[in-house]
Amino acid sequence: MSAYIIRRVLFMIPTLLGIMLVSFVVVQFAPGGPVERVIAQLSGSDTGATSRISGSPGGDFGSRGAQGGSSIDASNSKYRGAQGLDPEFIKKLEVQFGFDKPAHERFLLMLWNYARFDFGKSYFRDVSVLQLMKEKLPVSMSLGIWMTLLTYLISIPLGIRKAVADGSRFDTWTSGVIIIGYAIPGFLFAILLIVLFAGGSFFDLFPLRGLTSDNFSTLPWYGKILDYFWHLTLPIISMALGAFATMTLLTKNSFLDEIRKQYVLTARAKGCTSNQVLYGHIFRNAMLIVIAGFPGAFVHAFFSGSLLIETIFSLDGLGLLGFESVLNRDYPVVFATLYIFALIGLVVNLISDLTYTWIDPRIDFETREV
Repeated sequence: MSAYIIRRVLFMIPTLLGIMLVSFVVVQFAPGGPVERVIAQLSGSDTGATSRISGSPGGDFGSRGAQGGSSIDASNSKYRGAQGLDPEFIKKLEVQFGFDKPAHERFLLMLWNYARFDFGKSYFRDVSVLQLMKEKLPVSMSLGIWMTLLTYLISIPLGIRKAVADGSRFDTWTSGVIIIGYAIPGFLFAILLIVLFAGGSFFDLFPLRGLTSDNFSTLPWYGKILDYFWHLTLPIISMALGAFATMTLLTKNSFLDEIRKQYVLTARAKGCTSNQVLYGHIFRNAMLIVIAGFPGAFVHAFFSGSLLIETIFSLDGLGLLGFESVLNRDYPVVFATLYIFALIGLVVNLISDLTYTWIDPRIDFETREV
């Protein structure tokens, strides 16, 4: 097992390099950039996400470059909208953002810094990238943890019940409900919940935005817990809809496969009760694929499943941070989140494989090729 773990860890290095290289190349050909964003801010034509962020990365460069006393025309500048700005100001912006260096030097410098987990500072916020992600982490962590726990606590018992009652009326109508739930996009269901229960047109039972109320700090400890889950109810339900359907059907099919195997017939022939067969023999084997997929399901909910939900419910988490960073061309935040998410994803894949061996010692990865 140790040899397999070492191979997998070493394989992470070229995988990360490939992910970062492809992303870096794509960014080089993408229109716009941080310099263009500053120019748009100075000219008053910026209507994107950056316009909502106070401050400018140009600092005092912005005030000097935008002064009417600049007599040098930048009409030949490679940046759109730079006409009338001092070329020296444009050059200083390039130096500030690191665009005075060739692309390959910038890429190698980025890899060296990221290898030491030095992600620098945000272009458009006067704060380090790690601090920025730390501030957004509680929201995404709350959504990921509770959504995953809710999904497993409901889906596993329901999947087992459907497998035992396969073909019954209960199995048929619950399958219909599950398929309908899976077909409804999470963000559309979130809007429906807002209309129905958040003061849209019917009931005003749940808050519309934020993770806590304005008076959260003044509430007693039990009031804080209730307020926290009160705000989480609609976002968690919206996120869990699709995952709930997937996990339920996965559990059902896994149990059905085991129920039809020979060792189940043997256990029943020996006089074991239905519960003894189900939970003493079938459960461990059937839950192998379900439990082993827990790390991946959690990471998916934690990082990639909350963007639209965070936007709809005004939850300032990592998903919304990554989306706004792409719009703002805030490259330190974009590449840092990509690097961290990719690294965690690779580690979680390894943990999932190791979970298989923990649940079923018969599985041996020593002879498996990476």
